[in-house]
Amino acid sequence: MTREDIHGAARDGSRVALVTCAIFPDLYEDEFPLRDALRARGVTVESPLWDDPATDWAAYDLAVLRSTWDYPARREEFVAWAHTVPALANPAGVVEWNTDKHYLRELAAAGVPVTPTTFVEPGESWTPVSTGEWVVKPTISAGSRDTGRYSFPAEAGLAVEHVARLHEAGRTAMVQPFLAAVDGVGETALLYTPGPDGGALGFSHAIRKGPLLSGPDRGDKQAEYNEEISPRTPGEAELAVGERVVAALPAGLLYARVDLIPGPDGAPLLVEVELTEPSLFWTHADGSAERMADAIVARLKLTPR
Repeated sequence: MTREDIHGAARDGSRVALVTCAIFPDLYEDEFPLRDALRARGVTVESPLWDDPATDWAAYDLAVLRSTWDYPARREEFVAWAHTVPALANPAGVVEWNTDKHYLRELAAAGVPVTPTTFVEPGESWTPVSTGEWVVKPTISAGSRDTGRYSFPAEAGLAVEHVARLHEAGRTAMVQPFLAAVDGVGETALLYTPGPDGGALGFSHAIRKGPLLSGPDRGDKQAEYNEEISPRTPGEAELAVGERVVAALPAGLLYARVDLIPGPDGAPLLVEVELTEPSLFWTHADGSAERMADAIVARLKLTPR
């Protein structure tokens, strides 16, 4: 198939679902550029709710997970649903793996520089360290829900209470050192999409996120959450780590987001890799939505009906 065959309009009758949830029934606004770029290429685009039992998922040539952000409290249901969708991006097996941050263990074992993480399973005891700043969060979450930042020893008791709350709910806690560079340098999100031939992931664009958390999670009130997004040109060290992460991921992905923060020595550390429903920040990078639309069109043309 030539480049000219791959580019341009989709085949007649192509239907794509940009899957969302009841919180954003018309998609989150950051998805509008992708929706519009696909429609400009002749694709019929709809935004069904992932948990709508009336939706015929087999009627879509491709279902792309986007703003399905209500799933963490219903993760088992969400994963079970994903396994019923015939053409899902990213695939259900990836969704199952990536929606529980235990995957960080596997990436660390594969040689990826991961933020040091202690997993505290339900029933396990945890004794906080004596000094420093630390982050406590659940392994299954989104949007920094149930996540807190603690200064030890002054807030050690609050951190212990946070771990206990997660355990009482049957959830695994993660404890990580707070990476101080996030307050200045910020967090870098590297975005990867396939090239115009629909093949392997390649770097698309990057954004900077400012510090998200300001204090402890107290159970009845989430720690104050702020999201400051701006375009970023990543450095060579960040791109090198991003390539190592992507090389450790399954083949055939439609998108990946690699979130990095400099560690104490300034070298980038992986905070998380998002393969399920991450914000991909189309509105912060000219041409990025069009690149994704071209990759989706290529996938549609290469996939037999």
